[in-house]
Amino acid sequence: PPPPPPPSLNCLYLKKISSHQTKNVNFLACQLFALVAAFWFRLYLSPNHTIPVVRHAVATLLGIAFLIFCFGWYSAHILIVVIINYSIVIKADINNVHRYSMVISMGYLTACQVSRTKVFSFLSLEPLMIVTQKITTLAFQLHDAFTAFLLLCVCSVSPSLIQYLSYNLNFLSVLVGPCNNYNEYTDFIEGKHISRRLRQHTPTCNGQNGYSVSPQLSPLKAVCCKLLVCCSCMLIFLTVTRFLPIKYNVDKVFVANAHFLTRLTYAFFSIQAARPKFYFAWTLADAVNNAAGYGFQGMGGNGKPSWDLISNINIVGIETATSFKTFIDNWNIRTGIWLKMVCYDRAPKYRLPLTFILSAMWHGVYPGYYFTFLTAIPITLAARAIRRSIRHYFLGSRALKLGYDVLTWVATQLAICYTVMPFLLLKVEETIVFYRYILTSKQPTFSFHI
Repeated sequence: PPPPPPPSLNCLYLKKISSHQTKNVNFLACQLFALVAAFWFRLYLSPNHTIPVVRHAVATLLGIAFLIFCFGWYSAHILIVVIINYSIVIKADINNVHRYSMVISMGYLTACQVSRTKVFSFLSLEPLMIVTQKITTLAFQLHDAFTAFLLLCVCSVSPSLIQYLSYNLNFLSVLVGPCNNYNEYTDFIEGKHISRRLRQHTPTCNGQNGYSVSPQLSPLKAVCCKLLVCCSCMLIFLTVTRFLPIKYNVDKVFVANAHFLTRLTYAFFSIQAARPKFYFAWTLADAVNNAAGYGFQGMGGNGKPSWDLISNINIVGIETATSFKTFIDNWNIRTGIWLKMVCYDRAPKYRLPLTFILSAMWHGVYPGYYFTFLTAIPITLAARAIRRSIRHYFLGSRALKLGYDVLTWVATQLAICYTVMPFLLLKVEETIVFYRYILTSKQPTFSFHI
């Protein structure tokens, strides 16, 4: 047997595990505190009797406190990049503000991602990733307002310092997002959010009946429903996910001895079991925003209020997706909107490859991210072509349509399994083990480590 590792390596490993557990506990504590604070923010700092600057200041200070509590001195990186980009917004040429902000924020994020892989592997960079989205979103909207590129979703006036800090660092979304629209956020702070959303859905109404003042719509029911989803996801994570570790897909003994169908089945269920932690985090973040009175989308078709404006996940849409695009459109929704706005809608050509590459860069520098997003390019193109070519043949009867949906659901889930596995494995060696031996029973042998 090989000799035991030096004590220093054991201490480093234990420190990494301890830091990871502490990070998770701190995150959960902050999000639960944020939920309580969000109710207090809506009820006791209501825009009806609190001026916007106070609401901005309180939201900002709470957000900074959460960052310091969870990340300590590393939270300074987030504050630095926000201040640098505010200077760009104020002083840079409006024709180039979006370019400067994109280069600075993505460059700073990438530098931090590299340092994370080399030194601070126990740190989480989700807050910096979310701030990068917000910074670039606002910069592009300022540019679009000047050029009249987007008339319905722009910010035409440069924000003040407190508005900029509040938008980027507010406690509602500083830890896990989601990214939102600057105008919608300021409407929420100023108490115009609900009335404006209602007017957009009922343009023929005027005066009091046209929602000139904000009606009192309670988000309590929506928050309770989303907290119930969070509890279910947590229960699944604690009872199922821990028994289906992703790393077992590349275990040498398992790969060498298990039958192809066994390996494929385990890969499928381990990928399924990895989703609840994402469902939990994004749904809880959505509930926090709703508790503060933010996220009202409008009145649904059943006449009831919908609070899904900034939802980041559609669990039913994901689990029932019958195409690769449908899955992507329902997963990390706000990031998809951001990628579409800053890249897909603006690239003169090669829009899909450039968008997936930007997504990989935003996620980090681990090789697994690039395996996933580069693999997704041909899969997306192939899925489009197949759907366009054959789908209309199965729409003639309900039975054919059902059969087509079942077949495409299975194909989509297997394609997601194949594509997403490197995203979770991260390392080159483990990714190659999975790709090379998922269809064979050979014993893996490697002479390199990355």
